[in-house]
Amino acid sequence: MQYDYYLVIDLEATCCDGCTFPQREMEIIEIGAVMADARSLQPVDEFGSFVRPVRNPTLTPFCTDLTSITQQQVDSADEFRVVLDRLVGWAVQYPNHLFCSWGDYDRKQLTRDCSFHRIRYPFGDHLNLKRAFAERMGLRKPEGMKGALRKVGLQLQGTHHRGIDDARNIAQLLPYIVKE
Repeated sequence: MQYDYYLVIDLEATCCDGCTFPQREMEIIEIGAVMADARSLQPVDEFGSFVRPVRNPTLTPFCTDLTSITQQQVDSADEFRVVLDRLVGWAVQYPNHLFCSWGDYDRKQLTRDCSFHRIRYPFGDHLNLKRAFAERMGLRKPEGMKGALRKVGLQLQGTHHRGIDDARNIAQLLPYIVKE
């Protein structure tokens, strides 16, 4: 099927290095999204929002160090259900889009959070850009986003492990992945 837009999503979630809570209890704390036109592969719009976690509402020092997201930012954010509604409302302005992310983590985390909050998962097909990049470049092993940017001569923009910045960086890679 031909798509009119690529919806590039990058999520940040609660995390810990000392097993404070199980990985299956990670919660989204930031959603970054870039909508790119499928013909030009250029960004046409962006969505970004912090999300207030409810299972593990206090961010670990590891999480704050990794993402640079502060406790104050998540404490003043809306809960997942509200932010997801805003994301979906924003995305439907661009009909016939394909949800894309760097790897399968973002799709799985969205599915997990939807299940926990008893919300219907709102997206259809998903394109794993990490796998597609590896196939397109003839790599035996998929690259991380930073390595992929380096491989094609692009610089990392913004702060790594911030949803909106990573979504922008991933969108820069679209021409190297999906261009005919």
